Parts: sequence; structure tokens; C-alpha cells
Amino acid sequence: MGGDFGPHVTIPGALLAARKKNIPLLLAGHKATILSELEKHNLHGLDIEIEHADEVAAMNDKPSHIRRKKNTSVQAAFTSVKEQKAKGVVSAGHTGVTLATGMFTLGRLKGIERPGLAAIMPRENNPLIIIDVGANVDSKPRHLVQFAIMAEALARNVLKVNDPRVGLLSIGEEQGKGNAQVNEAFNLLKKTSLNFTGNVEGRDLFDASLDIAVCDGFVGNVILKMSEGWGKTISGLLRQELKTGFWSKMGSFLSISAFKRFSQRLDYEEYGGAPLLGLTESAFVCHGSSGQRAIQNAVVMTASFINNRANEDIRERLESHPEMSKFHRFKNLLHTSSKGQAEPEEDNP
Repeated sequence: MGGDFGPHVTIPGALLAARKKNIPLLLAGHKATILSELEKHNLHGLDIEIEHADEVAAMNDKPSHIRRKKNTSVQAAFTSVKEQKAKGVVSAGHTGVTLATGMFTLGRLKGIERPGLAAIMPRENNPLIIIDVGANVDSKPRHLVQFAIMAEALARNVLKVNDPRVGLLSIGEEQGKGNAQVNEAFNLLKKTSLNFTGNVEGRDLFDASLDIAVCDGFVGNVILKMSEGWGKTISGLLRQELKTGFWSKMGSFLSISAFKRFSQRLDYEEYGGAPLLGLTESAFVCHGSSGQRAIQNAVVMTASFINNRANEDIRERLESHPEMSKFHRFKNLLHTSSKGQAEPEEDNP
């Protein structure tokens, strides 16, 4: 029921994924509305169930208000996963509400204080994971470490990257550049078993030598939206130039297939949205403006995430780093004082 276009886009997109990859679907929302949309499509051979919900979480709803609505479609979706009727959730609705509902309904993995949104961005050779891109606008250094661990599992299990290279987004490559949050996160990441390459700058995001860029949600969301806008601008400028003059038009006509591939590689819909990492089960958040292709790819990506046991791998990696659990408060990673004793953190849980 979510997104800018509702069931007229989300249902056809989900059906495309179901037919392409033989994925069973549970459609959560107003049953009569869903049935009306399904009547327009060939459902032969598809495994589809409907979970009725009377209400819809609006885009202007605050996460704190969602508990007042007792039966929204996003609540029905996460409850279906909790009751093991489904394995994961794909939502094109309000990101904050989706995050809050997932946390209230499913809970977080042990050791994760803040779930993170991990955007997968297309590049010339291999895609880049940026985490977080909007779930948390105020993150502690330890949260950035948790983001990195989760993104590494995503890179290994879904993108099939061996030994993913992790960089910390900052204003300079040298250690000590950046604000207090970045400097402390640098020291923590340096002491993990991750393949941490150090600080990276904005220009490094398009370099094939990096697989994961870690930042807080405020910075990540700005990068994500700017990159999407820049991709559209590049495509528009290219189209303008190719319409100028006879030979440019002839060249563009002969290169139509190449231009289509170029546009596809720049399109954020290629991956559909962003996995919400850190919940006990799998969830994927799509753009509100997602079209059918984005929804299709989001469903396919979520199924791949589940089939490759990415969430289980995240859990195992967290358990292999007990010092990173919020209950251990990074005891083994804290700086030691001159007396050899761990210095306490300033904030409390």
C-alpha cells in the first residue's frame, strides 16, 4: 500500500519478481484493493497470499505515532514474518515508520543498537555499499562499527565479494582528519578483523578499490540523493549533446543499445532500494517514487538475501566479535589510560 503509487505499482512489480524467480508472495494491505489489482494480471502458477490490513501508514505519520494505528499494512507485513508466514519484508512506505515497526515487531540482532540502511550503488566495475543512508542521523562511533560488520556480511553473501574492503567516509584520507565521531570510529575499526582500509573521501566512492563506505545516516542520505540527481543530470546532458547536429544524431541512432545500457547502469532502480540491516529478520526499503522495476528488483534482492542466509551470517559475525555487542560496551576496543585501565565511554545506553 506504500510508495507514491501504491498497489498499482507495488503489486505488478512484485508479480514480475515472483514470475521471474519463482518467489512466493504475501501481499499485506487492504484485501479488496489488492484483489482488484490482481484481477488485471495473469496469476497462473504463482503462489500468492493476502494479509488484510485496515489502515495505511501515511508519509506524514511519525514513527512515534505508528503504535496508535493498530492494523496498518506495514505492521501486518512484519507481523507475518514474526509469525513465520513470510521470511522478509519489502516496503516502499515511510522509511522511519518501516524502521520503527520492524524494531517494535521483530526486534534487533543482539549487539546491534541501531539498524542501518545499506544502499547499493552501481559503478563502472563493481557496486558500492554505503551504510547508513538515512535510518540514523545521529550515530555514535560504535554504531558505525556495527554498520560496517553488517555491510561486510551483505557484500560477502549477496554481492559475492571476497574479503570486502571497508572505508570510513571523512574529509581526508589521513588518520586524524574528520570530526570526533569519525576519529573514534577509525580507532575502533582499526582494531577489528574487518579489511579496514582507513579514511576515504567522497571522490573515492567511485573507485573500484573500495567495496563499503561507512558513515552516519545524515551524510549517507545526502550522498545517495546527490548521486541519484547527478546520474539524471548526466543522462540529460548526454541526450542534449546527441541532439545537436546531424552527425551527433546519426551517432546516437547507431548507439541506441549502448545508451540504454548506460542509463540502466546509472538507474537507482537497478537494486530497488536499500536492505535494512540489524533486524532479526530481513527487510528491504524502497524509494517512495519506486516504479515496477524497482519493486521487482527489491523483491528479488530480498529473496537473495534470505536464500544466502545473510542475516544469519551477520548474527554469527557479531557473536564472533563479542566486544562489539552493546552489552559489552566495546570493552576490548576502548583506549587504555596511562595506568592500563579502560577509559569509560561518556554516554550511557
